[in-house]
Amino acid sequence: MDLGIKGKRALVCASSKGLGLGCARALAEAGVDLVMNARGEDALEAEADRIRQDYGVDVTTVAADVTTQAGQAKVIAAAAGVDILVTNAGGPPPGLWTDWDRDDFLAAVDANMLTPIAFITALVPGMTERGWGRVVNITSQSVKAPIPVLGLSNTARAGLTGFVAGTSRQIAGKGVIMNNLLPGIHATDRAVSLDTGVAEKEGISMEEAKARRCASIPAGRYGTPEEFGATCAFLCSQHAGFMIGQNILLDGGAINSTM
Repeated sequence: MDLGIKGKRALVCASSKGLGLGCARALAEAGVDLVMNARGEDALEAEADRIRQDYGVDVTTVAADVTTQAGQAKVIAAAAGVDILVTNAGGPPPGLWTDWDRDDFLAAVDANMLTPIAFITALVPGMTERGWGRVVNITSQSVKAPIPVLGLSNTARAGLTGFVAGTSRQIAGKGVIMNNLLPGIHATDRAVSLDTGVAEKEGISMEEAKARRCASIPAGRYGTPEEFGATCAFLCSQHAGFMIGQNILLDGGAINSTM
């Protein structure tokens, strides 16, 4: 399918690996020029070079931590005039509600709610002026079904979801389409971290920890960054213009819900 976005320009945050990289590669395959961001410069440059070689698109790299104001300013300056925005940032650590204090919640809200809002606020006005734009926020399946040990993430990402629900409907008439993409477990460093935690806590192997988690997913496996990226690219395409403020689960059926 021709996504109709060849020649557009996109900012993909946290895109040197994992789901962000999957999104960047899928957009590049559709002919989209990129602004790629990550904290680690070496990994970022290596993946940017691969994308240039594989797809022949223009790639600008910005090594910065998007959860800081200085990092945001640096990335936003490089991304001025983009047509597509994909927000993404790693989630806060797991724990119990008794583990966290006010500063923990402020850090989570800053990273996973206020950071994407900062990018939306900075870049969407240009999209509305030009009459076309796409925003995809990578959040989490926990928005649909809270995960007890991820209370910080549940809180911050739910706040972003509320913001997107209202804002998406205010900008849709200007040709700017905004939705959220909610990943379940995918084969990324995050999955390795979670499986490692289970293995250490229960005294089992990594393979057994992964097998247990896979058994809880109707698809029987972890998702891949490639299929996640393909879904993101569709949400950024010309064909997604009637999808407004939606929360799209990509979790292999893990959340058992009718709606």
